Amino acid sequence: MKFGVIVFPGSNCDDDMVHVLGDVLGQEVVKIWHKSQSLPSGFGPDDCVVLPGGFSYGDYVRAGAIAQFSPVMKAVKTHAAAGGYVFGVCNGFQILCESGLLPGVLLRNSGQQFICDNVWIKPVSDQSPITAQLTLGKALKIPIAHAEGRYFADDKTLDELERNHQVLFRYCDANGNESPGSNPNGASRNIAGICNAQRNVFGMMPHPERASEEVLANTDGKGLFESLLASAGATV
Repeated sequence: MKFGVIVFPGSNCDDDMVHVLGDVLGQEVVKIWHKSQSLPSGFGPDDCVVLPGGFSYGDYVRAGAIAQFSPVMKAVKTHAAAGGYVFGVCNGFQILCESGLLPGVLLRNSGQQFICDNVWIKPVSDQSPITAQLTLGKALKIPIAHAEGRYFADDKTLDELERNHQVLFRYCDANGNESPGSNPNGASRNIAGICNAQRNVFGMMPHPERASEEVLANTDGKGLFESLLASAGATV
C-alpha cells in the first residue's frame, strides 16, 4: 500500500507521519507538496492520501480554511471520489471538513485555549477501514494538540452520522465512560473522529502517529494504521 503525505505551508506533523508509515509500518510513503497538481504516478484507489497535523497557512481566517484551496486538493477530491483512502489528522481533519470531504466543522475549544495532552478515546463503529480491527468501546490513550478541535454539526447531521455509523471515535475516560469531564474541547456528542458515507475518507483530532511506538511507551494509535492496512489487504 502506498501513502502520500500532503505538506502544506505550516504542516509540522508530516515527518512524524512519514516516520510511522515508513519506518514503523514498513509501507511505501512519499511527501506531496501542496502545489502539486496531481498525486504521484501509480497512485490508485487502494492507496491512501494523508493530511497531517500542523497549522496550514498559519490557521489564518480559521484552521484549514485556506488549505482547502491548495492546488493538490483537487487531486485529493478526485482520489476520494474514485474510492481512494483519505485520512486527515488534527489540522488534516479540519481541512477535510473545510473542503466538504467530511461534514461538520471544527470550532475553537470550549475553554478557548490550546490543549496539548494525552486523552482517552474509544472506537464506537467498526464500519471503517481504520476501526474495523479495533475493539469497540475499548479506551485508547491518544495525544491531542489543538486550539480548534471542537467538532460541531447541526442535530440533523449528527443524527445522520450516528444512524449511518459514521461516528468513529468518542472522547471518554480510561474506562470508556463518556462524560462532560472526559470531553477535552466541548465536541458535540463527545465526537473525536468521523468518516464519510462511503467510508473511504476519515478524520480525527487526536494524533495516532504520536502513539505508535514502544519507545514512546504507547502503541494505542498503531492499531488504527494496522486496521487500515488489513482492510486494504496490505502486508505489514
